[in-house]
Amino acid sequence: MTYYEIDPGENQTISSVFILVGFSYLKKMQILLFLVLLVVYLLTLMGNLLVILLILLNPSLHTPMYFFLVNLSFLEICFTTSVVPQLLIHLLVDEKTISIHGCAAQMYVYTIMGFMECCLLVAMSYDRYVAICHPLHYTTIMSGRVCSWLAGASWIICILVAVAHTTWLFSLPFCGSHHMDHFFCDIAPVMKMVCADTTNIRIVGFILTGLFVMSPFLLILLSYICIIYTILKLPSAEGRRKAFSTCSSHLVVVTLFYGTALFTYLVPKSESTMESDQMISLMNTIVAPVLNPMIYTLRNKEVKGAFRKAIEKNIFAR
Repeated sequence: MTYYEIDPGENQTISSVFILVGFSYLKKMQILLFLVLLVVYLLTLMGNLLVILLILLNPSLHTPMYFFLVNLSFLEICFTTSVVPQLLIHLLVDEKTISIHGCAAQMYVYTIMGFMECCLLVAMSYDRYVAICHPLHYTTIMSGRVCSWLAGASWIICILVAVAHTTWLFSLPFCGSHHMDHFFCDIAPVMKMVCADTTNIRIVGFILTGLFVMSPFLLILLSYICIIYTILKLPSAEGRRKAFSTCSSHLVVVTLFYGTALFTYLVPKSESTMESDQMISLMNTIVAPVLNPMIYTLRNKEVKGAFRKAIEKNIFAR
């Protein structure tokens, strides 16, 4: 194992690798957890890939909502793949290590995808707002060019901000214990191993959380206030039901995503434990990505219709 000197005047060293404690406390239960997570990960990949293929191969689904859904499914694949494969390996081996560069790369991907998911959810809520509140101008407002611009600008901004923040964090000196009480390189546990003043980077992190997490949440909330107000003004109960059904899947996904995120920030640090923090992270990185494609397919007649047609076409072709 290699060690690097941080400060010649002080006896502080850091290993070239971090040790992810992860679920070591489960001991013999790690094999069972490995099998469960492997199945969930494969379902996540298949579910999101299926959604992407269905939308790409069916012209009837080439609409703004499904354009953003393709981006969301791609994001979920990258999001969960940045964490789960390494976790599966660590559940089978005794030496649960990750290099500093590997840790930084994992945080790059995880942070980019986290920011981007917030941006996509607010873009999808805006799409539903325009579709329900301004249906006559929908095709003009949500044109292909506008959707491409929204998605492209979101990806570029999220990548630049996440890379800059993560690079800044890993430019700081690490020292002391290189054991991390987590199963992947999240910002909070990595920050604990920094042996320098982290006040500025914490302030910037707080600002970024406000810009990329809470601001989208408030915009989504505002969109749904307008949507609900418009739906309640519809004369028929059937019209209200149909209007609400067009945004119910998105609303469930938003609730799932922000429910766990808000729970993470609202729970006092004095009451949180390593086990509870890991379970919340497990919800964000593994459970939500596998549920999202199910939510959009099981609750969406258009996607289910496209899936049925694809199966029938394949059977008749044979």
